[in-house]
Amino acid sequence: MSIYLSGAFWIIGAGVVAASVAALVHRIPATVGLSGNNEVAGQVFTIVAGLHAVLLAFVLISLFDGVSAAQDDSQREANNLVAVSWSAEALQEPVSTKVRQITMDYSNTVVSQEWPQMSDRGTVDSTAGWQQLEQLRDTIAKAPTAADDPWQESRKAAATDQLWEVYQARQARLDAAASGGVSTVVWFALLIGSVMVMGLIYLHGGPKVLSHALISGTLAAAITLLLFAIYQLQNPFSGGAAVGPEAFTAVLDRLN
Repeated sequence: MSIYLSGAFWIIGAGVVAASVAALVHRIPATVGLSGNNEVAGQVFTIVAGLHAVLLAFVLISLFDGVSAAQDDSQREANNLVAVSWSAEALQEPVSTKVRQITMDYSNTVVSQEWPQMSDRGTVDSTAGWQQLEQLRDTIAKAPTAADDPWQESRKAAATDQLWEVYQARQARLDAAASGGVSTVVWFALLIGSVMVMGLIYLHGGPKVLSHALISGTLAAAITLLLFAIYQLQNPFSGGAAVGPEAFTAVLDRLN
């Protein structure tokens, strides 16, 4: 099911259920005097809803920043990988060709093996990728350079520095995939807080059932929208805002 269809299903469904509950509350004889609670219930509602809104906003912004950071780290890893290959072109053969081949093999490993695992469950069998980077490091470190050619020395040093950037960005990407998203404690607070906010809205009373139902439905839909967004942003490599492997497919295109 499309993320838009599933999102609309949950949001509209929550709004309809909340509005129906509000209509049922008005049918209970014991709730006729609820309008007398409006002043006190309104004050409590303001405090509880405000705290819950802060929590929702904090979690949502943190996850959005995490997705943006994952995108930046993936792009940085891919760009430095290309820079390693380009820097190694100044080295003697067969080192230059070997570096290019290992770089392409590593990109293929990331795209075909690691990315599906990150999207599926977050845990990655990263052994092959690390071994390829180690092979790349050893190849560059052992590359001979002409004593009277400072350009080769500078390119070898540049390739080494750029490879270190690849290491750092790769580790950040794997850490982001294995972070686990929102913890159970935070989900507990989000869900219980949502229930409390909706419970308080039903303690308000008024002469018009329709207005109460619309207010309750709109509030429930808004809360569900935020919860759905949080759920989709938990893993930066899956869900509605998933970071894709396009940066590494671009590496393959450049090197080919």
